[in-house]
Amino acid sequence: MTISKNKVISLTYTLRDGSALGEVVEVADENNALTFLYGVGMMLPSFEANLSEMEAGGDFSFLLKAAEAYGEFDPRAVIEVSKQNFAVDGVVNEELIQLGKPVMMQDDQGHRMQARIVGVTADMVKLDFNAPMAGKDLHFTGKILTVREATESEIAHGHVHGPGGHHH
Repeated sequence: MTISKNKVISLTYTLRDGSALGEVVEVADENNALTFLYGVGMMLPSFEANLSEMEAGGDFSFLLKAAEAYGEFDPRAVIEVSKQNFAVDGVVNEELIQLGKPVMMQDDQGHRMQARIVGVTADMVKLDFNAPMAGKDLHFTGKILTVREATESEIAHGHVHGPGGHHH
């Protein structure tokens, strides 16, 4: 059975930064395989396009350029805010303001967004709202474990049920 829309795919992968020899960013092995409903927009379209028509047992290796992955790095998404934004009852807890640490912020409309702390001065904190992999090419290698038809209920809900899927 080949991979196409509304098939449930289970696969292993190793994601490296930039090239086949890049730093390993993420690994999904057979004990922690990635299982998803193909063709419904859960995954990056460019990731799915590279798997199209493959079959179970097939190996893959491909590079996604930054623009077709998480987008180019946007310098406008890096902003400085006052440390007072991190104050609780008027007191800033310096422990919470660590370089590289992810923080949840809210914009004026109350949307929650994750940022990474990329700079700290005496009274300012520099936040980067770019996706962690923005501006990076992604190199995937892996193997297709299984390909099966999705159930009507999975198609209706737009995601996988049972092992490897998420539960509601």
